[in-house]
Amino acid sequence: MSVQAGSRRILLHGLVFVLVGLAWGIVVPATPHPRLALGAHIQFVTNGMLFIVAATALLALPHAVGPTAIRVMLAAVWLTWGMALSEAANSWWGATQTLPIAARQAGAAGGQPWQELVVTLAHVAAAIGLLAGWSLLLAGFLKHDEAAPHRS
Repeated sequence: MSVQAGSRRILLHGLVFVLVGLAWGIVVPATPHPRLALGAHIQFVTNGMLFIVAATALLALPHAVGPTAIRVMLAAVWLTWGMALSEAANSWWGATQTLPIAARQAGAAGGQPWQELVVTLAHVAAAIGLLAGWSLLLAGFLKHDEAAPHRS
């Protein structure tokens, strides 16, 4: 996959994230734990904007980001879908281990062990993917910057 094609995919995912987040905002008051549902709404919208900004930078600015970094970032995007969807599900489950502050504010009592595990694994996987993806993107932009002639 080319860097440009991958960047366009990241952009498309970002746009869909925002759309899903806006639609999910309508559902928030109807969930058993609206505070947790609000967290999912915020995750969808902010991660969508994050991916839109990353893709726009990749498509518009000079960089040395390679196809491997793009594949890692796309994997991070997919892992972020899992994380955001687990937060949406958690607005019904009320799991408390991964997001204890929001769960306490929501009055959640804790989910089934498998629900707690789903939320935890989804968050850990997305965090690792995002850290790896953003690190590679940053390295690609810095590498290009270092190779460019500096003006005094």
